[in-house]
Amino acid sequence: MGRKLIKRFSSLGVLLIFSVFSGRGDSEKVKKSSGNRGESHMLKELNLDEVTTEWNNSYLFSSREDALEKLGALKKSLAETNETYRPEFENLSGTALLKYLEAEKEFSRSIDILYTYAYTQLSKNVNDKFFISLLSDTQDLITEYKKVNAFATVKLTSLNKGDWDRLFSEEPKLEVYRPYLEAAYIRFAEHRPADEAQAVYLAELENHRMKLETDALSKITNKVTMAGSITLESGEEFSVNSQSYSTLLSTDQSRENRRRCYDQRFYHLINESDSMASLYAEKARLDDLAAGQLNYPDSYEASLYGLYLTKNQVEDMNTVFKEKKPVFEAYNEFLRKKLGLETLRPYDLMLQLTGQPDNNDNNYTYTAALQEIQKSYSGMDSRFNEIFLKTVTGSFVDVYPAPKNGKQPGGYCYGLFALKAPALIFMNYNGILSDQKTLTHELGHGINFYLMGNSVDYLYCTGQIYEMEVPSTFNEELFVDYVVENSDKETAVAVLAQHIGEYQNYFTRQPMITEFEYKAHQLCAEKSNENGTVSGTELNALWTSLSKEYRSDSVEYYAEDSAEWTYINHIYLTNNYYTFNYAISKAITLALFKQYRKAPETFNKNYIAYLSAGATLPPEEKLKKYFGVEINRQLFEDAMDVVELRIQELNKLEND
Repeated sequence: MGRKLIKRFSSLGVLLIFSVFSGRGDSEKVKKSSGNRGESHMLKELNLDEVTTEWNNSYLFSSREDALEKLGALKKSLAETNETYRPEFENLSGTALLKYLEAEKEFSRSIDILYTYAYTQLSKNVNDKFFISLLSDTQDLITEYKKVNAFATVKLTSLNKGDWDRLFSEEPKLEVYRPYLEAAYIRFAEHRPADEAQAVYLAELENHRMKLETDALSKITNKVTMAGSITLESGEEFSVNSQSYSTLLSTDQSRENRRRCYDQRFYHLINESDSMASLYAEKARLDDLAAGQLNYPDSYEASLYGLYLTKNQVEDMNTVFKEKKPVFEAYNEFLRKKLGLETLRPYDLMLQLTGQPDNNDNNYTYTAALQEIQKSYSGMDSRFNEIFLKTVTGSFVDVYPAPKNGKQPGGYCYGLFALKAPALIFMNYNGILSDQKTLTHELGHGINFYLMGNSVDYLYCTGQIYEMEVPSTFNEELFVDYVVENSDKETAVAVLAQHIGEYQNYFTRQPMITEFEYKAHQLCAEKSNENGTVSGTELNALWTSLSKEYRSDSVEYYAEDSAEWTYINHIYLTNNYYTFNYAISKAITLALFKQYRKAPETFNKNYIAYLSAGATLPPEEKLKKYFGVEINRQLFEDAMDVVELRIQELNKLEND
């Protein structure tokens, strides 16, 4: 199937985290927005009584039995597809191709809903045997679909320009699918399966890779992020897992408690590294094997080609961020002085500038965060507010953590394009600022997905990773600017400081993770050629060596090699080399945000069109059409200039 399922997981880097948001009001008030469709208008405020905090997936399937019934029906339909269309592809006509595309679209819609149901419900409890089985069976069904349709893949990637011209001339209605055919088949003529046997083999490889991803996410949830217990200075026993770790390091004013918590996980990850290295080595082998089958040098080149990016663009980005990393030293010095420390250690970097959130304090509640996020949309097109309200009041957000019940850590957004419904947002909300930023980030995805799903044909409801991350990172800028401009000095300083910490995450840690993936794949291949297997110790050393190229010299890191890579969901995804897309998207976002501040009405018109366009245009062409932005060295240098200005703004706020 030509389209991709869009998934996102949160992988927070070194962040300074803060949260002190207020916002109470009558539920039916309205507010005026300066962002518009031509003139100022009144927007309905959030009714707090209507806010929902759990998914209700009955709009996907009313019961587990219904899902199984749909699975069985889709399995039966595979034979019919083969019998109907295989003969017609021998002498393919434009009319036959149109019929095939319509059938492909309907099957894709159905399996999309089934996969979404299985995947999102399994996220709620990675140990639920029913959804483990359903997801596995759905992955197998996708594989079988690819096998059954191998004849179409081989045929459509082998056609020359004359063949395509003939097909389009025979059936004028095909023209609407030209961009889809270009993106899914035509541009892959040099990277296609030679015959059906190879296409079937590739489908089986993809199935194995999907199963490894599921296995990795289960291990991360059940073992890697479960680091045991520590004794706090108070004498209390404290269980260290993904959620509690972030909360303690963000909020506990006791440096000793933070050190104990950090150490507990730091050494636990090292103990888990051999097990995860074994899994990762198998994934790397399959990644590169699949890429080689399609005439790519390796999976990195395959990933870049799929993203419409070049190696030079990514190398320019990495070079700029390494050269410009001293820009962050002024921020780190601010943080050191603010915390009253002689030297920053890793367990200091997440500490927010106020105390621990009080569950009884309305400033830290989920609904208070929603109110602040809604206010941040005041300058945007009114459709932002409309989609926001549908999402947060319609059982489309699963809010609170439940690690003891098997809930997966992190956060993501899953588009419901097939139903033209608001997206499903997965959260682990604890009330700290990183959670609020994750929430507005995922809502940015949700707004994008809803606009796409209701603007373009289903087959165009997709996009490359970095362009999909633009609306989420743009939402972050809106949120921070609103809070800084509408808060007291203490709040403004703390929020801006945290945001600059996230810039350091986006522009150093995220590209570094991708470099780690690339070199880890190479290391796994070398070890395999020597009839060996890469060890956790070797991957830990690689991670630490690379991190030294990006991280700050003013932070005193541990002498031992770190095994942080073990818990990063992204490196186990079938979408390889995911995280550098965050850096590209943030650089693009800063360029767009500059346009928004300069001319909001013009920007809003272009931005809504950009978010609605989906894959009807290639990503760089779309950026250039609506904003005149190009992905090159200058884009990344300009982004770091913005960071430098933000740090200057931070120091000015603090000193005034």
